[in-house]
Amino acid sequence: MPAYHSVSGSVAEDLFIELFSETFGAEKTKYLYSQYHFYDIYQNSRYADFMLESDAHRIAIEIDDEASHNKSLVASTKFYDDLLKQNSMVYLGWDVYRWAVRQMQIQPDAVKDELRVFLGSHPQFKEIEDYLPPQRGKELDGSHLDLKKHQIEALKSLQAMRDNSETIALLYHATGTGKTVTAVMDAKNCGGRTLFLAHTQELVNQATETFRKLWPSVTVGRYVENMKQPNAHVVCGSVQSVALHLDEFRGDAFNYLIVDEAHHASADTYQKILSYFKPSFTLGLTATPERTDDGKVILEIFKNTAHKLDIQTAVEIGELVPIRCIRIHTNIDLTKVRFNSVQYNIRDLESKIYVPERNRLIVDTWLQYVRDKRTVVFCASVKHAEQIAELFREAGVRAASVSGGMKQAERKEFQDKFVSREIQVLCACDLLNEGWDCPETEVLFMARPTMSRVLYTQQLGRGMRLYSGKESLMVFDFVDNASQYNMPQSLHRLFKLKEYRPGQLAVAPGVRKAAEAELYAKGEKPEALIDWPVDAIDYELVDIFNWQDEAEGMISQMEFVRRVDVQTETIERYVREGKLVPDLVVPMSEHRTFKYFKKETLEEYATQYGWTLIDDSNRKELFLDMIRQMDMSYSYKPVLIKAILLYADDKGRIKLEDIVSYFRSYYEGRRAAGLVVEKKNSIFAKGGYTDKEAERNILANPFKRFEDMQMLRHTKTLGIVQADDAVWRKLTKEEKVEMERVCDQKLAGYFDRLF
Repeated sequence: MPAYHSVSGSVAEDLFIELFSETFGAEKTKYLYSQYHFYDIYQNSRYADFMLESDAHRIAIEIDDEASHNKSLVASTKFYDDLLKQNSMVYLGWDVYRWAVRQMQIQPDAVKDELRVFLGSHPQFKEIEDYLPPQRGKELDGSHLDLKKHQIEALKSLQAMRDNSETIALLYHATGTGKTVTAVMDAKNCGGRTLFLAHTQELVNQATETFRKLWPSVTVGRYVENMKQPNAHVVCGSVQSVALHLDEFRGDAFNYLIVDEAHHASADTYQKILSYFKPSFTLGLTATPERTDDGKVILEIFKNTAHKLDIQTAVEIGELVPIRCIRIHTNIDLTKVRFNSVQYNIRDLESKIYVPERNRLIVDTWLQYVRDKRTVVFCASVKHAEQIAELFREAGVRAASVSGGMKQAERKEFQDKFVSREIQVLCACDLLNEGWDCPETEVLFMARPTMSRVLYTQQLGRGMRLYSGKESLMVFDFVDNASQYNMPQSLHRLFKLKEYRPGQLAVAPGVRKAAEAELYAKGEKPEALIDWPVDAIDYELVDIFNWQDEAEGMISQMEFVRRVDVQTETIERYVREGKLVPDLVVPMSEHRTFKYFKKETLEEYATQYGWTLIDDSNRKELFLDMIRQMDMSYSYKPVLIKAILLYADDKGRIKLEDIVSYFRSYYEGRRAAGLVVEKKNSIFAKGGYTDKEAERNILANPFKRFEDMQMLRHTKTLGIVQADDAVWRKLTKEEKVEMERVCDQKLAGYFDRLF
């Protein structure tokens, strides 16, 4: 079990989610994957407290009690076991960060500052999709084809793959047989934007010429160290350059992705790119298809690294079974249950759902509807699973409860008995994290209220595997009463299905859904539902409101400040006074709300109040313009910029003490040289100031203007000044030289006037 469970149930988990929300915004918490399952180097089952995916790499977050890493307070076996767990995470290539429960309680600001430093001020998270099926793909062996027609045959084969909903191909042609020409012609046939990747500049240049020759009607650009043309219809890039600048591209920017020399695909840079982009088709080119440089099968790397199929697509192409749904309404009231952005307060939830009436309803529903179908009941906790399993057994049903806390042998025994029908009902708490699934599963009971789309989808995936004779998966949603903002997930909310008929196909190929709709229109029950006690004419509308869906694409108040050239305090005051009216207000508690604005609302307010709109495309230029046009009441601003240029690391971070030291050396140097130091009322002119006084002066004067523009940020608890990463990483050497020159000119002009 994770360390924090020994402290206070899920209190630590809730506290971390709250701090994460305050740091990055409530809408970002949906990317937090709680209790992520993995195996250590000895293949023992483990759980990371939280997992995140950002910039194509994974971040594990562990929450510990005070004793977890104090060898004098824990058994040596536990201490060493925790070390093994962390080392295994590092071995898997994850970034691993740890915080203590007590630390989050007494130093919340420090934890938030550390989160910004470790994960970035404005990180681009994405959903972890391990529970979804991989893309379809196959190898095409062109080595034995007649050279005169192998390219034509390859093109036909590639199109046939797309017609069969396959999205990844590995094309094997011997060296010198025109692999690139085949790839260019196939991309041209598809017509969409294309990204061609190679590992040397020579190969990039060759591909660029081939594209321009064979596809002259579109723009063809290069993306290499000294030439970056990201907006061309076809971009031929080096793997290294593209991997380092993924933030320059949207994930859906390209329809077609070509990877030359695909046997290098296991390298981190290739994996980073493959997992970032979401093309409609990916083609790997190689003359040596069997293995990669480190012995992995190339096609499997492509399929497993690329983005996953969504459930709807997987069902459409026959990779997963269709889903039917029956909604069971309970009288349980969740409206007063406290919640954060993604989950309920566990104690509040327990008091509501651990009641005999609800548990009895679950068993009665099974007895009424399911009969002998193998069923998995997803429960809220180990205790909940045991309670329901006992009720099933009292009713004469062979049932068992399972969880990740069980010994592996015991858990496997129950699972094997479920497959062989010795057990009819499996009540699962965290079984879903084990990677276990049983294709024969016919029914899922969603008895665990959850606000997490990831968790609900992962549970759903446990029953969607194909199996001979399995027409569909039947899902029972136990629907509790809730408010709009703490409403649990359900199949209809997940897939945005407003209309509901008991047992109706909810997710299925369009042809099947249309055929079944015709039967319902006639008042007839589909043949697949003959054995189910549902009425063909029952119908209701479902409230599918989801605040996170509503907030998708909106701008949080936190981000609003970063998008306009005004102070944080001004935005807060305008919201309080009603001068800025959010498009969506999400109440998280009685005293805590999150506010969101549509993009057009932001633009209207910017026009109304004369604010300059800022985004990552113009942020650097605005920063440079600020420096070029610095107003000079004092000399502090250029001195600050010179300190930053001197001391900043490659991520734009500078110790505040280094800035103070630079200010002191600059002004004391002028004093020692007999030059005018500053205006008489300046502490630097007066002399005798402390470092703390200098620090206060810096933060109150030159720093404040850059902070208001969100160009610089002071991380108070760490004593660090951070340049905006969207600015700093884009500054070239030439631009930094220009900044230095402008600062020197400004200072010279200022002191000439002062003298």
